[in-house]
Amino acid sequence: MLWPAEAIWEAVSPLLPTFSVEVLPQIDSTNSELMRRARAGQLDPVLLVAERQSAGRGRLGRQWVSDEDSASADGLSSLTFSLGLPLAPADWSGLSLAVGLAVVESLHPDLRLKWPNDVWLQDRKLAGILIETVSVGEQRYAVVGVGINILLPRAQDLRTPAAALCEVLPGVDAALALGLVAPPLVRAIVRFGEEGFAPLRTAFHARDLLYGRELVCSDGATGMARGVDAGGALLLHTENGLKKISSAEVSVRPAPASSSDGS
Repeated sequence: MLWPAEAIWEAVSPLLPTFSVEVLPQIDSTNSELMRRARAGQLDPVLLVAERQSAGRGRLGRQWVSDEDSASADGLSSLTFSLGLPLAPADWSGLSLAVGLAVVESLHPDLRLKWPNDVWLQDRKLAGILIETVSVGEQRYAVVGVGINILLPRAQDLRTPAAALCEVLPGVDAALALGLVAPPLVRAIVRFGEEGFAPLRTAFHARDLLYGRELVCSDGATGMARGVDAGGALLLHTENGLKKISSAEVSVRPAPASSSDGS
């Protein structure tokens, strides 16, 4: 596959002069590799793309499922990459939302965000995002991992029904998707480092999959989603009033429809 590494580098290097792009045929996890490099003192900004991941990871310790052997005539079934760069925002709150927003805005108007950063098409998951950071001396290095279904996964036992980018962008392949996503994502993260999440709140609401829906949280809370605050916390209207959910360790899902909904 012909990856647009040079075009991405040309788009990003004026913003990050030491930026580089690497494409590897296979690795355990692009996030894990960049975290290892950062701990070893390699802190330059880098985009690391893997054609295969043997141990991809998602939020809350979940596995990122990809079809390792499904390089069809149409190309790879998924796009997996990580972006690593030093970052020093005044407030880290909302970074995952800013990343998710950059991904959906660069791909298609029909894509929505399921708080805090999953990309959904209708009620199916199309992409996942994992953000990790490591402190090295006085610097903090952020690693942003993204996994996008280009084709529908073969796996049938997924926790959440899957969607694929080819459904809204016919003919898309992993290389084209990378070219669409990577430069806007870098710009969004740099902007977040300077301005935080607050300026992005309105744009997030326009893509908010959960707004106005009844939710069930993994910590037991239930209520109606009312968007996010200026720090990216989910606002949940419960029977006891408005609750802010900011922990990345809490997952939320739309409540099951009651049997009376269709009567």
